[in-house]
Amino acid sequence: MSGALRRFRFVRPLLWSRLSTRAPARRTQHHGTHRSVHFETPSPEHAMPGILLSPLTFSPPSINKQKRKIKTNQLTIETDTLLTSTLYLLPLLHIFLSPYTKVEESFNLQATHDILTYGTPTSDIHSRFLQTYDHFSFPGAVPRTFVGAVLLAGVSQPVIALLGFAHAQLIVRTVLALFNATCLVVFKKAVRGTFGSAAARWWTVLLVSQFHVVYYIGRTLPNMFAFGLTTLSLAFLLPSQQGLQSPSSSSSSEKPTMIRQKQALGILTFAGVVFRSELAILLATTSLYLLLTRQLSLRDLVTVGLASLAGSLAISVPIDSYFWQKPVWPELWGFYFNAVRGQSSSWGTSPWHYYFTSALPRLLLNPLALPLVATSLLHPSLAPRTRALLGPSLAYIAIYSLQPHKETRFIFYTVPSLTLAAALAATFISNRVAKSPLYKFLSAALLLSALATLSGSTMMLLLSSLNYPGGDALAQLYAHVGNYTAGPVTAHADIPTCMTGLTLFNQNKQGLPLALMNFSPSNVEDTTALSAPVFLFDKTEHSEQLGWPSFWQNFDYALLEDPALAIGEWEVVGAVHGYSGIEVLRPEQQPESSRGKQHTVLGPGTWVVMLRERVRRVTGGWWVGPRMSPRVHIMKRRSLV
Repeated sequence: MSGALRRFRFVRPLLWSRLSTRAPARRTQHHGTHRSVHFETPSPEHAMPGILLSPLTFSPPSINKQKRKIKTNQLTIETDTLLTSTLYLLPLLHIFLSPYTKVEESFNLQATHDILTYGTPTSDIHSRFLQTYDHFSFPGAVPRTFVGAVLLAGVSQPVIALLGFAHAQLIVRTVLALFNATCLVVFKKAVRGTFGSAAARWWTVLLVSQFHVVYYIGRTLPNMFAFGLTTLSLAFLLPSQQGLQSPSSSSSSEKPTMIRQKQALGILTFAGVVFRSELAILLATTSLYLLLTRQLSLRDLVTVGLASLAGSLAISVPIDSYFWQKPVWPELWGFYFNAVRGQSSSWGTSPWHYYFTSALPRLLLNPLALPLVATSLLHPSLAPRTRALLGPSLAYIAIYSLQPHKETRFIFYTVPSLTLAAALAATFISNRVAKSPLYKFLSAALLLSALATLSGSTMMLLLSSLNYPGGDALAQLYAHVGNYTAGPVTAHADIPTCMTGLTLFNQNKQGLPLALMNFSPSNVEDTTALSAPVFLFDKTEHSEQLGWPSFWQNFDYALLEDPALAIGEWEVVGAVHGYSGIEVLRPEQQPESSRGKQHTVLGPGTWVVMLRERVRRVTGGWWVGPRMSPRVHIMKRRSLV
């Protein structure tokens, strides 16, 4: 027995060698026009003498193929999971590295703060709003909806109660980012169901390597409340995989597809009625496409449109009329102000081709994205689906280009579709790698361009984080004051400070109802029971009071772009620098920020100065990097020195 076992151990490697070099017998069967080939296990007579074949000594090719398929599926699942996670993680990283906001985001952010801090009064409503809510002090050019702020406050409140009000602004932005990221994940799943896993992976790679969408989906712009809804609508408009296969299968899925199309139009209507009125154009182009392609009848469009309009108005008008204390449909006001009266041109105008020649290349960012979109539109095998996908979006951009005032964020809604068109062309190329060296070269170029775009997006993130000197100045002021609690600290903030990061959230780290508190010297209870300093900010803008010496005596500190505006005896604690472009310094050339009168550099500018000096020591004095200039000076009244 032991001798036989030794012979088996000696001969088995020879047997495996023989099986690996000798093809197994094949049996070919003909079934009509199809031919199937079956691999058979060698019979015992083909084996070496004295050796019996068993399952332990031979694995049929079908088993090996199945194992490889299982491993491939596992790798695919892991890759898809990793890519899906980036749709959540990268926006959160952007929020963490760039935590402050600008004036464009202020309305929804301030409204969310006021709802969380002061609640929604049920009696003496008008006077209570007038006393506590920011939108009565700074109403803006037109009324804005409170629907987004109400939803953000409701979802964020439990998390804020758990983690503390000091993190409230980040929590609110994170909630919005997670909503938009979830809508992108839904779109990715729809892409996978329609065009396959490879297209979904390419779409994710191209999207997360962009900058603008990832950076902005956590910012409380009205457009970003609408962005998630339009992305859901686009996902519902993608046809099912069964509908793409054959006419017979499409007829069986016609009813579910029609339901999803109606849902898409309903969501798009809600987004336009409540958040952004320009989406009426996208709704019109989408409805017209569905009508012309006979996917929905005119009766269906009218029924869905009227029902969605009524439901949206039933939500927006009561909520916004309550908060504004007058009957109002905010987006109708905005449409009349911007489109009918043309007042949006006061914020600047751009040429008609701006969206196509400037905005879209910056949004897609990848230098190969637009060529991929063009390929997808022109290639015979891709063109029918791509034209159906992009038709409404491109028509929306073309029509909206007639409006003189243009901003990149106005066409954010088209980015998922345009990125998908590029992904379809990328999938077409990558699926043909084995057919030609050209496809192999193009696939490598696509991967390298995605990596380069991600690197460029990261650099844009770091530079963009230097654009919020107001928020950085506030953080430096808090650090300077420390734990001083002998009464409230009063400070004046000028317009540039308020526009670049000063918000109600970071003014009120403790979440106190400051507007309802009495900070007079005679009231000891409200001022001595505090565990941290309370800051009271004045935001007086263009007023003759700024020229009164008595006005400046009311403040302990001032945050000013121009320190000469402060009247009286003041000391400059330091200056927060902000990004002002790219500079190229030659050896022995001094940066602009070091010329003239110097103040202590505070905030992120200190890191830029350190990096610049280290790089110049290595490069012999050369430097190519961000140009920093003083933006906000932290002033302290000399009586406090």
